[in-house]
Amino acid sequence: MKDDPEDPRITEENSSEENLAEILSSPAYLEAQKDLAFLARPELRGLRLQLELEKVEMTLREENVRSTIVIFGGTRIVGKDVAEARVREAEARAAASPRDPAARRSLETARRIAAKARFYDEARELARIVSSACQTGGFRDFVVTTGGGPGIMEAANRGAYDVGAKSIGLNIVLPHEQVPNPYITPGLCFLFHYFGIRKMHFLVRAKALVAFPGGFGTLDELFEALTLIQTTKMDRIPVVLVGREFWEELIDWKLLVDEGLIAPEDLRLFSWAETGAEAWQKILDFYSQGGRAVVTPR
Repeated sequence: MKDDPEDPRITEENSSEENLAEILSSPAYLEAQKDLAFLARPELRGLRLQLELEKVEMTLREENVRSTIVIFGGTRIVGKDVAEARVREAEARAAASPRDPAARRSLETARRIAAKARFYDEARELARIVSSACQTGGFRDFVVTTGGGPGIMEAANRGAYDVGAKSIGLNIVLPHEQVPNPYITPGLCFLFHYFGIRKMHFLVRAKALVAFPGGFGTLDELFEALTLIQTTKMDRIPVVLVGREFWEELIDWKLLVDEGLIAPEDLRLFSWAETGAEAWQKILDFYSQGGRAVVTPR
């Protein structure tokens, strides 16, 4: 005898099967750690902050990373060959459109970037020197750490890569596409959502900070560190600015003192260098003169 479609038992069975399927596919039935929509809720921001903190902390501890050297600088500063090629391209565009102001601006910008190409080489050399000297005996000190992007950051990671040493990249989700530079140690390249936790990881193990010419991001990280040191929220570390002419043209340090906005001794929170080797020597001098090596955020 065929099933009777009007049999209430059959209707109830079909309904319960459909309900079970709906239960199994419901987000409520996902384990909490697998429910990405749940983890993204505003109420769980504190948990996400902790996860970003602990993931990097645990990984670096497992990799015996005891201390770092943070290297900042412009994303648009490239090596000499690339910079000169871009100048030639800009010259060709300007020659083809001599009355185009945008083409003239592009050429001027390309020439200014090419004039800074030496900083790419100096950042790379600094990372080579530090990484060769400080990753020994199974422990890793002064591990090169960057924001993981192009430009000066690429140069620094590349310098460590040149000598077979490990380096760290602390990348961040941005509105536009961003790909890590190819020289970071794969297991030490991290992606952040929160700038605040990323900044903490820049400084929590830092024994030194070296800033090359750069834009808003470089200035942000530099002044964050100087503020934390000035206010004793972190222990003093050597902060070295590479390219004194650039930095003094960009920032009127003396004006800040003359206007009473900072104390004269605040200008001793950083030092100057022109090359990677000189920057490293400034760091060595700092510690040989009794600088404290442990950095503990309070």
